[in-house]
Amino acid sequence: MIEAEVKIPVENIVVEGNLTIPHNAKGIVLFVHGSGSSRFSPRNKYVSKQFVDARIGTLLFDLLTPQEEQEDEVTAEYRFNIPLLAQRLIGATQWLRKDWRGKQLPFGYFGASTGAAAALIAAAELPGDVSAVVSRGGRPDLAADYLPKVKAPTLLMVGGWDSEVIELNRQAQSQMTNTNKLEIVPEATHLFEEPGRLEIVAKLSVDWFLKYLK
Repeated sequence: MIEAEVKIPVENIVVEGNLTIPHNAKGIVLFVHGSGSSRFSPRNKYVSKQFVDARIGTLLFDLLTPQEEQEDEVTAEYRFNIPLLAQRLIGATQWLRKDWRGKQLPFGYFGASTGAAAALIAAAELPGDVSAVVSRGGRPDLAADYLPKVKAPTLLMVGGWDSEVIELNRQAQSQMTNTNKLEIVPEATHLFEEPGRLEIVAKLSVDWFLKYLK
């Protein structure tokens, strides 16, 4: 198994990440975290472990530099800059496609909150590089203009108690023309913090990626 800390050059900055690729990996999923989060998010680290156990590689990386994260904590100017986040993801995807550790494998995106919108924009821009997308409590509506262009099969997961986001996901789904599914996880709020709910998210995600990472 490959486990490496990586530095990813994207345009004029460098972001940091953790790349894990199990033996005989079926693909690599790039995690696109939401506002105010990072690659050290306990939720994403838990889901990443479930992916690796299922022989799916993962790249957890920071969309912002440490300085940008500090600024964002005060101003929140970056977390809703979806075009910027999408460009960072596109850059990381292109870097991984050229890297010897990833270039032979299919890629997927796992996006949370605003990161899901960035994932869908990047998937629309890189149809030849992205095989599948999963959104956890995501805001796909923030990628509105790109939704009809997404080719990768997309799973939208929302907590059953997250009523406003359920409606936003339904509206977004109606604009999509790809293979897609809206999965409402019962008795879960936006972050799926209730007992057993993140396990459901991980299981549904693993099944989706194993089906479509080709």
